[in-house]
Amino acid sequence: MILKLTILSGDGIGPEVTEQAVLALQAVANGFGHRLELQHKLIGAAALTAVNDPLPADTIQACLSSAAVLMGAVGSPGFDHYPNHLRPEAGLLRLRRELGAFANLRPAVLFPALEDCSPLRPEIVRGTDMLIVRELLGGLYFGQPRSISAKSESSSGSREAINTMRYSEPEIERIARVAFELAMKRRRKVLSVDKANVLECSRLWREVVTRIAQGYPEVKLAHQYVDSAAMLLVQRPKDFDVILTENMFGDILSDQAGGVVGSLGLLASASIGGAVGLYEPVHGSAPDIAGKGIANPLGAILTVAMLLRHTFQLEREASCIEDAVGSVLVQGWRTADLASKTQTAISTTEMGRRVVDAVKSSVISASEKKEKTA
Repeated sequence: MILKLTILSGDGIGPEVTEQAVLALQAVANGFGHRLELQHKLIGAAALTAVNDPLPADTIQACLSSAAVLMGAVGSPGFDHYPNHLRPEAGLLRLRRELGAFANLRPAVLFPALEDCSPLRPEIVRGTDMLIVRELLGGLYFGQPRSISAKSESSSGSREAINTMRYSEPEIERIARVAFELAMKRRRKVLSVDKANVLECSRLWREVVTRIAQGYPEVKLAHQYVDSAAMLLVQRPKDFDVILTENMFGDILSDQAGGVVGSLGLLASASIGGAVGLYEPVHGSAPDIAGKGIANPLGAILTVAMLLRHTFQLEREASCIEDAVGSVLVQGWRTADLASKTQTAISTTEMGRRVVDAVKSSVISASEKKEKTA
């Protein structure tokens, strides 16, 4: 199979972790007889620096002509004073909209070897395996009107900012169906998270999700207010299966889930639903550690597994990468975010190399077993 991808390394630690993810992807492709066609483009602060646009036209064109997009991270504090449309994050939001990627999938799985990395007791976190299904193109991040009144000497202390949370029934219906379909392949439980006691958007959300659930009688649906869900995520994380929620709530809860399983650096994500899938680790650009060679590449590498599974339906290849990551962690290798005081942390490139070696070993082992049974 030809795997045609656009690579957007982005900002901060993005280029560092993306490089390791691409190496792991190359190892899997070689092992299973696939061919990669990669084109590299700019987004975010890197694009602003080069062409004063966080999402250049040639980047959009490249992404739309690919089967999938693999991205590192977007964001740089050097552009915090820029107007909204010229900030790095504006490029990411525009890209999601251009690709039509309305469903963001964020798994949070505790690797058994990392029980000691969670701030929670092992007996509480053991067995955690949840999938957060976040609506990605609505809510406060995209709702109009939005504004902040102009600053002037006479208006000091009296300015006003406006953001709008807005959802339509079709937007809720489509993300709900994604959650229920995924739940059918898992433990058949969906927890819909909202704030229906306060927000009209959430009342509509709850009503529509309840209606869509009637088409999936095998799936158990429950509703939870977001503040209560945040508490339960810490108290009983292994009880969660599929969490369905809107844009901002999903953004917050998925970061909390990263803390539960040990590090935000472990979390992968897939943004699907449109013509082209967008795949990126959850951790962001982390400018404070960029260029130091200490970033955890596992989130980016696990993102490649999601890309193989959801865009190309290559389950064996996806599992090969996930098994390789698990194997490296069992052997005790840790980057700085995972290492305890008694462990020696390895670099970004060293962790990537060990995963690639584990992928190659897995492919060789599978090939030898196939020959013996032939």
